[in-house]
Amino acid sequence: MKIDKLALILVVVGGAILGTLWLGSMILASLQMPVIWPLVIMAAAVGYIAWRVLEDRLRSTEDDHYDKIEK
Repeated sequence: MKIDKLALILVVVGGAILGTLWLGSMILASLQMPVIWPLVIMAAAVGYIAWRVLEDRLRSTEDDHYDKIEK
């Protein structure tokens, strides 16, 4: 990958992150929501995603091909 393409991707992703944070702060400021609720919502979302990933990895039969190799 060329360095200019990588730099462009980093700038776009950074802009998207900053835009999302700015928009979220404007929405939360307009709602006068307590500070703890966004943290609780984000923690619940991260926990749910981690749970789903772990569950998928543990139940996947495609990842069991190393178990069939004799040691």
